[in-house]
Order: sequence, then C-alpha cells, then structure tokens
Amino acid sequence: MKVLVATQKPFAKAAVDGIRAIVEKAGYELVLLEKYETPEELYAAVADVDAMIVRSDKVTAQVVDAAKNLKVVVRAGAGFDNLDLAACTANNIVAMNTPGQNSNAVAELALGMMIYMARNTFKPGTGAELKGKKVGIQAYGNVGRLVAEKARALGMDVWAFDPFVPKEKMEAEGVVVPATLEDMYKNCNYISLHIPANDQTKKSINKALVGLMPKGGCVINTARKEVINEEELIALMTEREDLKYCTDIAPDASSTNLKNASSLRRRNRVPKPLRLTSTPVSPPLPKL
Repeated sequence: MKVLVATQKPFAKAAVDGIRAIVEKAGYELVLLEKYETPEELYAAVADVDAMIVRSDKVTAQVVDAAKNLKVVVRAGAGFDNLDLAACTANNIVAMNTPGQNSNAVAELALGMMIYMARNTFKPGTGAELKGKKVGIQAYGNVGRLVAEKARALGMDVWAFDPFVPKEKMEAEGVVVPATLEDMYKNCNYISLHIPANDQTKKSINKALVGLMPKGGCVINTARKEVINEEELIALMTEREDLKYCTDIAPDASSTNLKNASSLRRRNRVPKPLRLTSTPVSPPLPKL
C-alpha cells in the first residue's frame, strides 16, 4: 500500500518524519511530492497510490480520475473546500479532514498580525498597543475561542459574533455578544475572520460591512480568501486611507484592480500577504 504526501507548501521536516514513521511501522510505503508546480505532476504522483495526505492542495475531479487506486484522502486542516467531494463520493473515496489540529497556530498568527499592524508593520517610529482595544471575532469556533483567550491575556476587550454558538456560552467565557454583525464592525478596532467559505459567506466581507469600522480599523483574515470581496475592499481603502487589511492568503491575481494594490498597501500601511511558506516573502517577519 502506498501513501502519498502531496504538498505544494511542504510540511516541516519533523512532521514528515513523524508521518513516515507511522506509515512505515504499519508496513506501508510513503511517497513524497513537495513543491510541485503543475497539476500534471500531481496526476502522475497519484496514479498508483492508495491514500493521500494534502494541505490546501486542490484535489479536483481530474486528480481523482488519475488516482485509480485511491481509497482515502486526508486534508491536514479544517474544511473540505479544496477537495472535490462529489468526485470522491462517485469514486468511493473517503474524504477526511483534521479540524482543530492547527487551531492554536492560526490563533497565534492572528494575534501576531494584530501586533504587526499595531506596531506600524515594525517600521521605525511610533505604534500602538493592543491593550484596551476591541477585537471582534467573526465565528467562535476552535480558532475563534483561542483568539479570544489570547486577546484577553493582552488586555483586549473581546467581542464575538456567531449565530451557531449560544449567546450564553460566549458570555460565560467573557465575550461581548453584539446584537448584529454590523454592531460588531461598528465598535471594534480589529476584526478577526474565522468563517468558512460557503455560499453564505463568499464575498460577504465587503465595502458596506468593513466601511462601518471606526477610524484606523483593521481586518485580519486567516480564514479563506473567498470570503473577501477584494474589488470592494480596494475601493473602500481608496476612499478611507485609515483602514487596514492583513492576511496570510495571497489575493486573487485576476482581480482587475490589484495592479494598483501595492501602492495602496503602502499608503494604508497594509503589508503584502504574509504567506507561510518556505520561500522568503517580502516584507519578512523579524527573527526572534
């Protein structure tokens, strides 16, 4: 039995070593495909494997069609949006994910981004503190709760909006629950997004919503690119130079207005996407 680990953005060596130890102890063979550049490379790699582990790599109908022996695919992360579930079902392939496994890492990243923006992207000069600021958490799941916990430790006032979590539960954890999502945007200095990408949320973070934020407001997106209406957000930030947006997700290259986005980011102190890859990205985070 062959197990393929296919990752355009490779796991850390320690993680790969751990996976290898488990797979080989079970008597199976581990195959690695890292930093691949074309779908064709993935098609060739899946041709004779029985199981596959991916990160955010796209397991499309074409990938499934090329994987004649595939029985199970596991997404190392939350959500299934990168897996073609219909194709998996049609071919009797079990699709699985690992919700909660990277929640703490994402929560730390979200707080790190807030600090990065509050400190003027670490440029020389004055910055601001997070203590006493209001952070609004949109979706109070595994990551959202951890962001709330860490934000409180920094002295922030924590708000959260999640129609699927009882108000009493959030309030019992010291969270301010607004009557509406719009109320949270109106009152919070920072908004931390943790919503999935689905028919209800895609492009829902738009000009009308973000435009409600107070002066200097900042949106932190460690969720999904698809939830952002990039065209409207760029238009809004052209009108309101005080607003900021920080994400670890590359923007949509096909967006017609993004050719002017780099100058817009500089003007609004918004960094290029802080992509967590093994390739250096400018501006780099400082070494600690």
